[in-house]
Amino acid sequence: MARSTGRMRKDSERGSDAGAAERRKQILTEAGKLFAARGFEGASMREIAAATGLLSGSLYYHFASKEELFVAVYDANIRMVSEAVRKAIEGVEGAWARLEAAAIAHCETLLTGDRTAVLDVKFPPSLLGVRPRLIQSRDEHDRLFDSLIEPLDLPEDVNRNLFRLHVLGALNSAVIWYRPSSHLSPADVARQVIGVLRYVRKGNTPAT
Repeated sequence: MARSTGRMRKDSERGSDAGAAERRKQILTEAGKLFAARGFEGASMREIAAATGLLSGSLYYHFASKEELFVAVYDANIRMVSEAVRKAIEGVEGAWARLEAAAIAHCETLLTGDRTAVLDVKFPPSLLGVRPRLIQSRDEHDRLFDSLIEPLDLPEDVNRNLFRLHVLGALNSAVIWYRPSSHLSPADVARQVIGVLRYVRKGNTPAT
């Protein structure tokens, strides 16, 4: 009987842990949608709780504050995009081909599915207290792109940090204007971004 009771308790604990993990995932998904659509200050904990079927007070059981929830969403987004990029560049040869594959994966992750990514959200003053943690998460993804940009055959006077900012800035800003009904796919957007930068890096300038 004691062994049976012990097994039942462990099964219950595993079920409870699985349920909590699933609930957390749901909260992050719904919060991501609202943060992406309205920004940090425009999305309320009450709305996020309602979207996940929770009472407002119950949401604070999972996250102590809206700031903590935003950090969790942002970190999950960074990991999601970074994992997609790493998978996309596996086995790809050539520095520019690898960068293009990474850009496509980055853009497709941002622009498809539930559109939960919040990578381009501007950090308002209310996030000042958690800003170092957000920057730390972002820096990890930046370093991934730095490793892809380093072997590119860029002119010596090109600052590679600025080049990376141009790449990621262009890709991330697509969440503002891109529409699924567009004649361009997310992959097309990424190819255009890399194509333009590759063209200009040769010393060319667009025709006027």
